[in-house]
Amino acid sequence: ALADLVLGFVPDLLVALAVLAVFGLLAAGVRRVLAAVFSRVHFDTTAAAFVQTVVRTTLWVVGLLTALNQVGVNITSILASLGILGLTVGFAAQNTLSNVISGLFIFWDRPFVIGDLIEVDGEYGRVETITLRSTRLVTVDGRMLAIPNAVIANEKVASYTNFPHLRIDVEVTVGVNEPIGRVREILLGLCEAPQYLRTPAPQVVVKSLNDYNVLVELRVWIDDEKQHVAERFALRERVKDALDAAKVEMPFETIQLAPITLVGR
Repeated sequence: ALADLVLGFVPDLLVALAVLAVFGLLAAGVRRVLAAVFSRVHFDTTAAAFVQTVVRTTLWVVGLLTALNQVGVNITSILASLGILGLTVGFAAQNTLSNVISGLFIFWDRPFVIGDLIEVDGEYGRVETITLRSTRLVTVDGRMLAIPNAVIANEKVASYTNFPHLRIDVEVTVGVNEPIGRVREILLGLCEAPQYLRTPAPQVVVKSLNDYNVLVELRVWIDDEKQHVAERFALRERVKDALDAAKVEMPFETIQLAPITLVGR
């Protein structure tokens, strides 16, 4: 009887495996067709990746349910069980669900797309992929960084792509007795370099007057998004060297501890 049961089950199992194989091939084929079509019509790469993922996942789920039905599994009870299981898993995986929901909003709102240069949560890089769970950046030092979409949804995201001009700000403190006009002349002299734009014009502004120093900010514009980070670092170095060469005092607040004398020692 057991042998008959096994022999009777084998054909259904083979058919189920064949169904899975067919749906797997179908998912791969549809994905390739969609990729070719999207490439030909210049469809947005971010939306294209999302559509391909949804279609592929849907086909695999349908194939799995069809295969289970073929071997006699009650699909209705599975779906009902999945509903109860979904509630349980939902409470246990709130962070994951938050990332998925945030990923859907990113696809819908499109604050950035694949290929954009962005800065989020203190990290700067080019968007490599956007999934429902996370956004992956390739940073300037060659790291692949996966940032949860929930973090992106709750952080300020700076985009350095698709804008004609990008501004670099460099703050520096100078002595309260230093003439601001002299400091401005030195800093604006650095902006004569060809990589800096004439329009908008560079600026030197006083951001705050403190007890021990004056906070000054140099603002300069560039039009090459790929050089924004590198030029930001380089300009800071040039500012320091120029002020040192001109012997401009750059004080900062310090705390001096006066010695004390203990009575009786």
